Amino acid sequence: MPSILQLSDAHLSPRNDLFRGNLARIRTLAEASPPDLIVASGDLSLDGADHDEDLVLAAELHGVFPAPLLALPGNHDTGSHPHTMPRQPFDSARLDRFRAHCGPGRGVVDLPGWRVIGLNSEVMGTGHAEEAAQADFIAEAAAGAGDRRIALFLHKPVFVTKFADPTFDYWSVPPQARAALLPVLEHPGLRLVASGHLHLHRQVMLGRVSYAWAPPLSFIVDPSEQPGLPGARVCGALLHHLHEDHVETVLLSPEGMETPSLDDLRAQTYPRAAA
Repeated sequence: MPSILQLSDAHLSPRNDLFRGNLARIRTLAEASPPDLIVASGDLSLDGADHDEDLVLAAELHGVFPAPLLALPGNHDTGSHPHTMPRQPFDSARLDRFRAHCGPGRGVVDLPGWRVIGLNSEVMGTGHAEEAAQADFIAEAAAGAGDRRIALFLHKPVFVTKFADPTFDYWSVPPQARAALLPVLEHPGLRLVASGHLHLHRQVMLGRVSYAWAPPLSFIVDPSEQPGLPGARVCGALLHHLHEDHVETVLLSPEGMETPSLDDLRAQTYPRAAA
């Protein structure tokens, strides 16, 4: 039975020593029982969108886990849609920086009976050439899955409420960009859609598909900044056990995990937001 360890939202930087203890605690668990694959579902770095050294450290600390790594970009790694991140819009230079340190930013990994598809949610809806290239990649990855079951990973959730929700906000894939995901979302073998970004942990079943929001490895966010968003405010990681026709997802939040609030760390993380 293959297993995937999902790490998300580590927010690492050499300019501080924050959050490294949480990552180390999960690494200890992984070394005791190595998974078949590590998926880092975005925001590996604190501010890799503007700081090369953040991505260098993030790649180093994620890369020492005892399994192959599939690293996917988050908004703090490459920037995102200019509607939601006007100060750090997704562009070629930011994508190239991520790729230089962390890999392509999307990929397919086949495990026994399963196809794992990792995507770049930050390019979605931007009109960048990489968005069209990824749309072709999605269609090919889904068409080539055969009778395998599919596990899909990306940084932002496809939606927060429902696929047809027209709200275009910071929290999910832009509504106008979701159609490109349909070859995977409508594939009969899809069993898991796993994301990060929200700094919330939640699992729901929609038909035969488990939608899992990974907890952060870094910090939680005050509920007043996420009105209406459900989920548990806990730090940790997710371990996905891939059974023949379903996924069993386990929250990993070992003793000693720290759960700081972003409000208490503004000056050391995102001082522009504090200002």
